[in-house]
Amino acid sequence: MWFSELFKGMSPASFFNFSFLPKYGNFFLQGLGYTLLLAIVSVLLAVLPALMLAIMRLSKNKVVKGIAGAYIAAFRSTPLLVQLSIIYFGLFGAITIPRITILGFLDISRFIPGVVALALNSSAYVAEIFRAGILAVDIGQTEAARSLGLNGFQSMRLIVLPQAIKNVLPALANEIVTMVKESSICMTLGMSELMFAAKNVATTTYISIAPYVVAAIIYFCINYPASKAIEAIERRMRRGDKH
Repeated sequence: MWFSELFKGMSPASFFNFSFLPKYGNFFLQGLGYTLLLAIVSVLLAVLPALMLAIMRLSKNKVVKGIAGAYIAAFRSTPLLVQLSIIYFGLFGAITIPRITILGFLDISRFIPGVVALALNSSAYVAEIFRAGILAVDIGQTEAARSLGLNGFQSMRLIVLPQAIKNVLPALANEIVTMVKESSICMTLGMSELMFAAKNVATTTYISIAPYVVAAIIYFCINYPASKAIEAIERRMRRGDKH
């Protein structure tokens, strides 16, 4: 193939030796799919626990507030790798998950622990996003709801939360972008995401740098356009609020 001939004369140690792509390009595509699934599913699973944590943090009950604060502090103050290892070897070491492969590359026995660890970690950060969104809603909105006869729960569900969620949508999208990068830590436990694919190709081909360059380019092509799109959405939302 002409593509192979293009890279034939390059040294295996070359920084830009991409001669492995025709043969191993599929590894990167599978790794990309795994990475995107990890990121999106983890953040989606984190939303509901995060919302509960945010409401608990705003509670007047000191015990409820303390539990939520302790959870958030624990997950935000310890490395994700430590959390992933504890959940994978501890919690899921005692739970047997069938080794089922779907889509040809997704090993459920590894994917589920990875998603759980990432979701628990993400929920601590998303909780603070929700809390900031709730606090950003004018207190007059709650007072108006109460004057109409709504109780505290109804005011939060019908008046405050819809406005808060609208305010935090760009931040939630940004959390997915962040999770795309953080999911790379799952390679340490043998999950076949993008960095795991790069490592396997580097090990198999003895081309030590270029596979990681390819992984970096793929991450950039996902995250940079997504970040710019989020910025555009934020600008439109700000203009909409002014009107």
